[in-house]
Amino acid sequence: MSKIKIPIFLIPFFRTNHAGETGAVFIYKGILKNARDKEIINFSKKHLVTESEHLKIIEELLPRKYESKLINLWKFFGFVTGYFPSLLGKNFIYATIFAVESFVEKHYQEQIELISNEEKYKDISNLISKLMHDEVEHKEEALEKMQNFNLAHRVWGKIVQLGSISAVKVSKVL
Repeated sequence: MSKIKIPIFLIPFFRTNHAGETGAVFIYKGILKNARDKEIINFSKKHLVTESEHLKIIEELLPRKYESKLINLWKFFGFVTGYFPSLLGKNFIYATIFAVESFVEKHYQEQIELISNEEKYKDISNLISKLMHDEVEHKEEALEKMQNFNLAHRVWGKIVQLGSISAVKVSKVL
């Protein structure tokens, strides 16, 4: 990958992208800490690889001085966001991933729309689009695997989305 320079006005977004991809890695670590089901283990390991690759890409682009000062907090919340639903069963895990990835899709789309009219940002727009595409695949896979999606799963999904919204607001500045 050629070295892409992040324009200064996108630094807060990339700080949140870094925090979010870090959190995603730890979501899967949290799931795997308790997982016993082979389907969940395979699902989580596969997605952990993708999220780790995303994190590596962002770490190569985002100067360390711009990373969130609360990175350990995002690791903790990510781990808890994966571990807790693993105690409640497969559908809660899939509902978690669906909720997180639905939020991430919108977050990445917002960034793409912000720069899509500028030819000079084509490389970074393409990169964000690629990251978003992977996240959408995760969302769709989780949706496909969910069974008996009920009110409890929807409520949990809303809690996860509210946590994601709050984390983005905080990590944009810290």
